[in-house]
Amino acid sequence: MDQTRTRARTRRAILEAAVEVLGDNSAAPLSEVARTAGVARSTLQRYFPERSDLTRALGEYVEELVNEATVRARTTDGTAIEAFSRLVAEYFGARKAILAAFGDQDVPREPAECESGPADLALYDLVERGHEDGTIDPRITPLWAQQLLWSGLYAGAVYVNVARVPAFEALNMCLLSLVKAVSDDRRA
Repeated sequence: MDQTRTRARTRRAILEAAVEVLGDNSAAPLSEVARTAGVARSTLQRYFPERSDLTRALGEYVEELVNEATVRARTTDGTAIEAFSRLVAEYFGARKAILAAFGDQDVPREPAECESGPADLALYDLVERGHEDGTIDPRITPLWAQQLLWSGLYAGAVYVNVARVPAFEALNMCLLSLVKAVSDDRRA
């Protein structure tokens, strides 16, 4: 039992180190990930024999983080635009992990290539609810809102690094931009 917990802690330390290292430089050597995790390169290879194994596990780890963030955002509470704002803030906290896991992937060419997980479905429901409660512009489709959200989060992450501003400033810019983009301004 204790060995299982140790393995889980080591695996998580490697994944968190991969977020830090690969979030800054997707081409960084795995030896840098091992060093950041505080493990030997051979230990990292025991857990993830190939770089592709690490990146696949990183994707699963980020999916777990995104699902947890979606739950924390309470997407069914309040108006849809309030829930959308909470969702942006929660996802923004995971921006580095998201970039580390998905930053170098090819852009999907067809919707069939994209699987909809619990976080995606919660966002789609939130947007539909926003259409019904009048807070989200009905011309904004759920899929467009999803793409806009991820694009805005990417822009926020880059803004932190390029402009060297505090994360809270980039989060405020993300919220301002994304909420304005999906709000139903015809209500005013």
